[in-house]
Amino acid sequence: MLESQCLCINLRRAARGVSRHYDGALDGFGINVAQYSLLCNLQRLDQPSISTLAEAMGLDRSTLGRNLRVLEGEGLVQMVEGEDMRNRIVQLTDAGAERLKAALPAWEAAQQRLAERLGAEKRELLLKLLDELA
Repeated sequence: MLESQCLCINLRRAARGVSRHYDGALDGFGINVAQYSLLCNLQRLDQPSISTLAEAMGLDRSTLGRNLRVLEGEGLVQMVEGEDMRNRIVQLTDAGAERLKAALPAWEAAQQRLAERLGAEKRELLLKLLDELA
């Protein structure tokens, strides 16, 4: 692997490694790390608009829309018209909530393995640095 002092290159490489770690933990649940995150945000926000969900996740609407269509096809989310015809609401279906619940222990185990690998001090520092960069 080529070494680089570029923050962007190193952050992206680390993000891909972390994503592979979580994707491996989610094998067998029929969702990947991006989909799991989307389902978690839907549960947390309780029927947000597409714009609200995109903003909360730091995604543009078109990227979010593509991800939502996949989950909608799987029956994990549904989109309904909001009060305003220009606004669509995203709902977590019962199947989506069940999938999220089933995958949670695997996600938590993956989270624990990374936390142990870093140690408490490095983990807290990493979280602070990432928050500052975000």
